[in-house]
Amino acid sequence: MLPKIPKGLTDKDMVKNYVEEETIEQQLLTAAKKAEKLRMIAEAEAPPAPLAKAGFTPELTDKLGRELLALKIELSNAGVKNYNFKIKRDGEKIILTVTDKKLF
Repeated sequence: MLPKIPKGLTDKDMVKNYVEEETIEQQLLTAAKKAEKLRMIAEAEAPPAPLAKAGFTPELTDKLGRELLALKIELSNAGVKNYNFKIKRDGEKIILTVTDKKLF
């Protein structure tokens, strides 16, 4: 049985405790706005790319890392444990040489 509706109430009094349910559309819009706000915050907080890596594509960085790893494995197989890398630029070439740590 439904509760009795009091008589003589104004429109404002009749709807003062009414809470509208959130629709799916409103939920999706709220979620989209929240996601956009989080993306903007994350984008603003993201550190800038290091200047030393400027112009390096992820593929180039990956290839360079693989070549350095292969060189380290070769040095390890040859029994060289203490070494440094010396980097020198010669015109358009960048030369990476392995030097013995004991010399420094």
